Amino acid sequence: MKPKIMKTESEYDEALEHISTLMNLPQSQERDDEIELFTSLIEKYEDEHYPVDLPDPIDAIRFVMEQQQLTQKDLVSVLGSASRVSEVLNRKRPLSIAMMRALHDELGIPAEILLQDTLVHEVPARKYDLSQYPFREMVHLGYFPGYEKVREAKLYFEKVLEDLFSIFPSGSPEVMYCRQGESKNQANRNALLAWQAHILHRVKGHNPCTFNRDRLDDEFFSALLEFSQYSHGPLLVEEYLASYGILFVTEAHLPGTYIDGAAFISGDKTPVVALTLRYDRVDNFWFTLVHELAHIKLHLESNSKAFFDAIDGSEGRTADGPEAEADALAREMLFPAKDVESLLAHSPVDNTLIHQYASRLKRNPALIAGRLRWESGDYSRYTDIIRSAKIRQLFQ
Repeated sequence: MKPKIMKTESEYDEALEHISTLMNLPQSQERDDEIELFTSLIEKYEDEHYPVDLPDPIDAIRFVMEQQQLTQKDLVSVLGSASRVSEVLNRKRPLSIAMMRALHDELGIPAEILLQDTLVHEVPARKYDLSQYPFREMVHLGYFPGYEKVREAKLYFEKVLEDLFSIFPSGSPEVMYCRQGESKNQANRNALLAWQAHILHRVKGHNPCTFNRDRLDDEFFSALLEFSQYSHGPLLVEEYLASYGILFVTEAHLPGTYIDGAAFISGDKTPVVALTLRYDRVDNFWFTLVHELAHIKLHLESNSKAFFDAIDGSEGRTADGPEAEADALAREMLFPAKDVESLLAHSPVDNTLIHQYASRLKRNPALIAGRLRWESGDYSRYTDIIRSAKIRQLFQ
């Protein structure tokens, strides 16, 4: 048979028979050259008329497992759990994009094989950089419902972060005046927004009374701060603020955030005050609370901005603009300037005198002591009063 470009099925069959005949002849260079030539002609015909489909993704996974001598147990670290491996291999669970990426990265399975049954033509670029988030702590703190194990959440980290940040329908808010205080640490903005998003998920659907900024007057703050007299006073804050249309939550801070409190507006247009209880002190709790309420009264108009504040355990920090305004209002509400002057007229100001003023003003003595420490710049004073009560245990 003379070599030629095959155009029909009969010519193709004839060429296959010719190669079979050649294979039975004694080996020679002439025979081998002719076999190579006809093989090339046959492959050209097959490529044009019998294109080889991509292997099925599950078949490809099983093939790679066989080639690399892997068991289903070996795929747990790739797909997340033993049950998920079984479901995927038995075609009871479709491959997600996260699974496809893991199979591509860990087992080297070509993306075009894994993606052939989807409308996606290549593995999408990662939207989030996992290294930019305190991911382990976020998992342990319940940021990703349904994912209790870090390993499983990491496998689907793009999905769980997408779900977390979906609470910001029009994009992340602008981080406002994230004061670093005395620590000088640079806050992790990604962690801050993750913390805020988690709180917004927590409060979603909670609708207190209608908020009216004009109601946040001196009487409002005075009645609120009277709760500080009582050991259980912080537990009364949530209900009290709800009666004014403000949501109050406590949520542990994330590593890299360095914050004590924040004020922002929820997707339901409801003001939110969130405290981290980073410092387990009465004076810090009440000062931070009133500072954030001052932001709501003076500065917050929409959910496009969020105020984050690092108090660093004291009131002794430099501030300007809205922060200075919030500080001034907080100081005046906690311990009015006229009463500060009256108290400082006595010398020395001892613990007994502080308790007397606290009783008259219906305030916790720690609030008075904290203000005096700020006025003097001496934070070694009145430590027995400052440390006399704890806050965190009330919210456990």
